[in-house]
Amino acid sequence: MVAMAIEPPAAQPETAGEPMFQTTRELFDALPPLPGFRVELIEGNLLVSPLGSPEHSWRAADLHDALFPLRKERGWSGSPQGQGICIEGPRDSASPDYVLSPPDCNRWGNELLSSGVIMAAEIVSPSSIHTDRVAKLHLYALGKIPVYLLIDPIAQPPVVTVYSNLQDGEYRTATSVAMGKVICLPSPIDFELDTSMIRA
Repeated sequence: MVAMAIEPPAAQPETAGEPMFQTTRELFDALPPLPGFRVELIEGNLLVSPLGSPEHSWRAADLHDALFPLRKERGWSGSPQGQGICIEGPRDSASPDYVLSPPDCNRWGNELLSSGVIMAAEIVSPSSIHTDRVAKLHLYALGKIPVYLLIDPIAQPPVVTVYSNLQDGEYRTATSVAMGKVICLPSPIDFELDTSMIRA
């Protein structure tokens, strides 16, 4: 399965009754629901990709379960797959594999505003290698999300990386462990995540 980048249509003469899109965000907002697909606006490109494999979904559910004690203690909400985040500034839209947020997180329509999100997590698949390892690393830092968790079961060997310590729109700290080990999710989370609870 391959993600496709869709460029906005070239400007056409305005036709009565037809909307004219000035930005890719306007086109994104006008799209109807696309069942079975994830639609994101990343670095100004509209990305349409099929939903992940069952294993991909199970890993997101495993992460949700592993974070249950934390969510219960802090009253935070966890959303495995599909919760949209509006990246403040460029207004890009990402749908992480997992989002950790307070229940009163500010919103842009139905999307959570990135500056209120506590953590975004992605699970790398063969079709999302560049997007998850590179593009979203920059995007989530730009959106001021304090912690980015990257679960990479296709790396050799499989690895889990936590990006944190935001400064000047970049994560300054990256900590990696082999999948199956314990990794610290730093402030504002301060939680020891046992990655053995997430299937490899």
